[in-house]
Amino acid sequence: MEKFMLAVGFAGQALFSARFFVQWIVSEKKKKSTIPLSFWFFSLGGSLVLLIYAIYRMDPVFIVGQSTGSIIYVRNLMLIRKERKYKGGQAAA
Repeated sequence: MEKFMLAVGFAGQALFSARFFVQWIVSEKKKKSTIPLSFWFFSLGGSLVLLIYAIYRMDPVFIVGQSTGSIIYVRNLMLIRKERKYKGGQAAA
């Protein structure tokens, strides 16, 4: 179980780190700083997997950090969805 959970921890960290590469690549292509939608999905996915690992390790500092981050990532995704719905409805009118 220990090796499996270590793999889970590394997988979560890889997901979490991937968001920076995605943001960097998209920004380079657009020639301006951009945060793509995938950044928030990688953030949420990495944070949730790391939260599982933190709970397994019983690390309260890590648990609080990843829990708070997950809430922020979900909220950002909700705001993006709301904005896209609003723009879509406005464009159709």
